[in-house]
Amino acid sequence: VQLVESGGGLVQAGGSLRLSCAASGRTFSNDKMAWFRQAPGKEREFVASIRWTGGSTYYADSVKGRFTISRDNAVNTVYLQMNSLKPEDTAVYYCALRVFGHYEYDYWGQGTQVTVSS
Repeated sequence: VQLVESGGGLVQAGGSLRLSCAASGRTFSNDKMAWFRQAPGKEREFVASIRWTGGSTYYADSVKGRFTISRDNAVNTVYLQMNSLKPEDTAVYYCALRVFGHYEYDYWGQGTQVTVSS
């Protein structure tokens, strides 16, 4: 399985970015995809998740109403639309895959840097 993130960059506070995660290497069916982030000196934290089949989503309280996770099954890609960005959203963002029936995330991308300036 390979997960490749893209779309990070530098944006001013209040701006928007869209991250992409292209997945390959298995049939994803009921697997769950998620975005996590890690800021300097902080632990990695959950941002949002989505199930490939059905598309049910879940968000961290800190991003609810500002971020939207979605997927395009035809191209095996998951997106994270980030609006109203704040300086505290600055972090390396990782996508991850949890195989159906597993309790931990099994596969991780290399990460993409998001920097929000004030």
